[in-house]
Amino acid sequence: MFMGEYEHNLDAKGRVIVPAKFREGLGESFVITRGLDKCLFVYPLDEWKILEEKLKKLPLTKKDARAFTRFFFSGAVECEIDKQGRVNLPPPLRTYSNLEKECVIIGVSERIEIWSKELWESYFLESEESFSDIAENLMDFDI
Repeated sequence: MFMGEYEHNLDAKGRVIVPAKFREGLGESFVITRGLDKCLFVYPLDEWKILEEKLKKLPLTKKDARAFTRFFFSGAVECEIDKQGRVNLPPPLRTYSNLEKECVIIGVSERIEIWSKELWESYFLESEESFSDIAENLMDFDI
C-alpha cells in the first residue's frame, strides 16, 4: 500500500526521484500513464494487470469506453528506477501533467500519483473545502 506525500524536483533530463518508501512496492518495473485531474498514475505491474482486466471488460460499442481506454493505454509506458532512485518521465507524460520542475508524489493505496506542485496545491485547496461533503456522500462508515 502506498501512502504519504513527498516533494521532489524534475531534473533537466526529465527524471524525478521516487521516494524510497515507494520503491520496494513498485518492484523492478512498473507502469506510468496519464491519470485523471492532470496527474500521472503509477502502478506496480500486478495492479496494472488487474486494472487492465477491468478495462478490457468495458463494452467496445460504447463511445466513452473507447475514449477512456484510448486515453489510458496510449499514454502508458513501462518504466524502471535507476541506481539513483529516479524514474525518467517521457516528454508526452510531462506535457500532459504540466510537470516542469517541482513535483509532488503521493501514495494513493494501490497506486502512486505524480503531480506538478502548482496543480496539486490548487487541487488540494479546491478539494479541501468540500472534503467533508465528499466523505459524507461516499462513505457509509465513520473514520
